Parts: sequence; structure tokens; C-alpha cells
Amino acid sequence: MALSRVQIGSLEHIAPIIIGVVLFVLMLKYAKNKTEVFNHKLIHKFACFVALFLASFHIYHIIWSNYNFNKDLPLYLCSLMGLLIPILTYTKKQVWFEIFVFLIISGTIQGVVTPDITIGFPSFDYFRYWIVHLGLLIIIFYYIKVFNYKPTLKSVFKSYMALQVYVVAMMLFNYAMNANYGYLNAKPKSASIIDYLGDWPYYIIKADVVLLVVFLLIYGCFKLSFKKSK
Repeated sequence: MALSRVQIGSLEHIAPIIIGVVLFVLMLKYAKNKTEVFNHKLIHKFACFVALFLASFHIYHIIWSNYNFNKDLPLYLCSLMGLLIPILTYTKKQVWFEIFVFLIISGTIQGVVTPDITIGFPSFDYFRYWIVHLGLLIIIFYYIKVFNYKPTLKSVFKSYMALQVYVVAMMLFNYAMNANYGYLNAKPKSASIIDYLGDWPYYIIKADVVLLVVFLLIYGCFKLSFKKSK
């Protein structure tokens, strides 16, 4: 029997989220009595695991299946960040945190709430999807909780400008390859927030504006939480 697409609200959807939350809480408790150097090494190893798992998924399918370079490359935003996230954990630089923080929170949370997984548990793609999406969230919140990295208002615009660079690059790539990376030529098949933003190409413009508002809202939530913690 063929494995079916993961349905929103199903056990295949909810179970990995619960596991991800439990893992994050355990990592925070484990980090509490460790040195900063140890904690940096721990999260770097975790980031490398996320990136290598994602890379192995694509290498496996290039070798063993009908890999389609027009749609299967890790160029969707979450996958691309999954490959690049070790840059943050290796360099430990605030600028990389600022670029990643809003892209990860806004992009991966949508992916967690409305998963686009064509083949469910226990497929390789199923594990790849959740390891990347939940792994990115764990890493970015680990930096906030353990290392006290804080996004600033400037971070909003750094992250937003990085998004514009990504969009332009994917538009050019999609045009050259007749592809749909970033869902810039068509909406995803599964339900998503994009469904409420109209038809192509208007949903791209609207989504771009909405994301800036979302980035600002996320920043506002951080600012309130930091004030309360003080």
C-alpha cells in the first residue's frame, strides 16, 4: 500500500512536533550546567547533523531515483537554510543569527503548521522534512535561550533583504530551468497561507509585504518577552 500525503492534524503531523518540543526542553536542561564552549560544540554538531541528513537525502535520490533537477534541488527556503545553518553555528556571528532568525521563524513555522509532505511515515522524505523544519527552530531558539542572542530592529531588515536576494535569485533560476522553487511560479499543492493571497503573480507581491509585517510582529514579540524577562 502506497504511503499517502500527510494530513494536517493527523498523528503524523502532531507527533513529530511534540517530539521536537520535548527534545528542545531536554537540550536546554542539558545545557544549563555546561560551559559555553561545550554548548557551542553541541549545537554545531546538531546543525551539522541537520545539514548532512538533508544532503544525504538528496544524494540518495540522485543515485537511486528519478531525481528531477527542476523541482528536487534543496533550493526551497527551508531546505536552503538547512544546508547553510552550520555557518551560524561555526562562526557564532551575530550577523548570521540576524539573517537567519526571521527567515527561519516565519518560514519553518508555516511549514510545521501546514506540512507539505507527499509521502508520509516512515519515508525518508518524511524524516527529512521534520528534521529540517524542527531542527532549524531548535537551533535558532537555542541561540536565543542559551547564548542570549537577541534580534534587533536592524535584524528585521537584514533578514528581509536576504529574502529579497533569495527571491530574485530563484526567479532567475526558475526562468532558466522552468522550475518553481520558492513557489514563485505556482502555489504549493497542500493548504498554505498563500491560498488566501490571490492568484499568481499577485500572491508573490502580497506575500512579500505580509512577510515584512510578520518579521516586525515577530520582533515585537521578542522585544516584549525580553522586557518581561528583565
